[in-house]
Amino acid sequence: MAKKVFVSGCYDLLHSGHVEFFRQASQYGDLYVGIGSDKTILGYKNHKTVYSEQERLFMVKSIRYVKDAYINAGDGVMDFVPTLDIVEPDIFVVNSDGGSDDKRLICEERGIEYVVLERDPHEGLTPRSSTSLKKSPCMLPTRLDLAGTWIDQPYVSCFHPGWAITISLEPSFEVRERCGLSTSTRNVIKRIWPYQLPNMDPETLARLVFCFENHPEREDGIISGAQDAIGICIPGLCRHYYDNHFWPDKVETCEDETVLSWLETHLCMIPMEPRQSGCSVVTGKDITEPKVKALAKAADECWDAIMRMDLDGFAAAYRASFNAQIAMFPAMVQGCVQSYIDKYSAMDEVLAWKMPGAGGGGYLACVVTDREAFCASHPEAIALKIRRSGM
Repeated sequence: MAKKVFVSGCYDLLHSGHVEFFRQASQYGDLYVGIGSDKTILGYKNHKTVYSEQERLFMVKSIRYVKDAYINAGDGVMDFVPTLDIVEPDIFVVNSDGGSDDKRLICEERGIEYVVLERDPHEGLTPRSSTSLKKSPCMLPTRLDLAGTWIDQPYVSCFHPGWAITISLEPSFEVRERCGLSTSTRNVIKRIWPYQLPNMDPETLARLVFCFENHPEREDGIISGAQDAIGICIPGLCRHYYDNHFWPDKVETCEDETVLSWLETHLCMIPMEPRQSGCSVVTGKDITEPKVKALAKAADECWDAIMRMDLDGFAAAYRASFNAQIAMFPAMVQGCVQSYIDKYSAMDEVLAWKMPGAGGGGYLACVVTDREAFCASHPEAIALKIRRSGM
């Protein structure tokens, strides 16, 4: 009969290091795992878990090296003792940085062999630990607004309704603050879900984020546009229709792989200086019905061109949308912005350009003939990766 082997831990951010630990421990016999409860982790680590105890139990039990797993009924760092007495293992295995005299003593009292393993990654893999993952760059997505920017504010859409168009982006580059990529909304999300978005209906998730960010006691009194939450939370290409309300009347998405891949081959960003503190892009705003109608028309034409994968039509509508923006908010183009526009708009391979978000600095988002070729000849350019469902 195989010996019984026991290990215990939280396994909240389950990673390859945990799986390799299970693999090594299972070489000593049938492996049983004790898992820290939500209550225990909150009590001694002072934070809520990313995954509930039932989710963690399901994931650990699904690993082929694990014979069975339990939620530990104890509390504190020795919460596994009740599980230990249920399993009655022959061997208790710990990582070299997870052992303790108390654990060794528990094993001596019960006649259990105590084994310490080094924290070695599986061959060919990067070493992983929960601590290092928490210190790694945030992998929450961000968003790029393609057309119809500002229509999500009722003081704009009250003149004429229209669509805003956004894409959700994988954070494959450094997402800098105050650069038009909705970092304020992204930072709000970090307060709730620090590492990744939860697995739930994307539009419902966007509503939750929008309401959390725009709570009644918000000190600055500003309502962030819904396109920020929608653009981050809803994967792929998305358009949302505003008619004098903060939340859109309807939302439409496109996750056609052919369309998304085509769009990626023609989009890149150029880093500029961040928007300066105290910069007001609404100073001197001039919002009129004809200007809002021009913005809405450009967004319609932009969407239609993308659906047709018509590069010239997309570039023309993209430029028209940006021109409609700055006609209403001329302060968007201030500081260093115009010099970047002058430089890159003069290049034959650049077909259109705009600033993400409210402008005043940040990035110049460009439509180009061939992104791969452009990035190869312009190393400052950033290639964009559109987030797909399940990513």
